[in-house]
Amino acid sequence: MNFNEFKNCGLRRSLDILSGKWKPLILQNLFEEDQVRFVELWRKMPRVSKKVLSEQLKQMEENHIIQRVEVYNFPPEVYYKLTDKARKLGPILNQLHEWGNDLDS
Repeated sequence: MNFNEFKNCGLRRSLDILSGKWKPLILQNLFEEDQVRFVELWRKMPRVSKKVLSEQLKQMEENHIIQRVEVYNFPPEVYYKLTDKARKLGPILNQLHEWGNDLDS
């Protein structure tokens, strides 16, 4: 496989979209709840800075993995939820989780 073929490889594109220290944890939290507010998500991942979390969320939104929902009341609220595209990742992420746990045995 030459470089140009690898650049368009589905595995490469998938890993590019999911790469990032916090993206798997963001997905895990969104699979557990229908939608999560930014602050709630940040509190569940206390070692991440708000700036980094915001950047990772924007990247995921640009890749159509999550959806940002704004609710215009006082004060305004922002929620994040999974897209249908991301919901297809559920079984795959569960398999990766199981595979990772089996590495210890």
